[in-house]
Amino acid sequence: QVQLVESGGGLVQPGGSLRLSCAASGFTLDEYVVGWFRQVPGKEREGVACMHSVGVAYYADSVKGRFTISRDNTKNTFYLQMSGLRPEDTAVYYCAADPGLLRLWKFRQGDFWGQGTQVTVSY
Repeated sequence: QVQLVESGGGLVQPGGSLRLSCAASGFTLDEYVVGWFRQVPGKEREGVACMHSVGVAYYADSVKGRFTISRDNTKNTFYLQMSGLRPEDTAVYYCAADPGLLRLWKFRQGDFWGQGTQVTVSY
C-alpha cells in the first residue's frame, strides 16, 4: 500500500520538545521533496519545513531556529524535530511528499500526505 504514516505527536509543555516521524511505504522517498505542514481549525494549512532530495531545507519564519527537518533514506523516513515549543505551535501536523519543490512548498500540493498527528503545547 502506498502511504505515509506519521507518528510522534502528543501533549507537551511550553519550551518542550517533540519529534515527529513520517514513514513511507509502497514507494521510495529518495527522489521526493518531503515536507511538514500544520493546520488549526478555521485556518489554511501552512508550511512548516521542507527538504529537497539533495538535503537543502526550507523553514517557515515562525519555526526557524527551533525546528529541524531531516531525512533518512535508508529507513525511507523523514522527521521533524521540534524544540522550544510554544502554545501557538499547537496544530494538526501533516507530512507530505512530492517530486516538485515548488508544487509542495508553495502550492501545498503533494502526491502523498500523511493522516495527520495532533501536537498540543499547553500546561
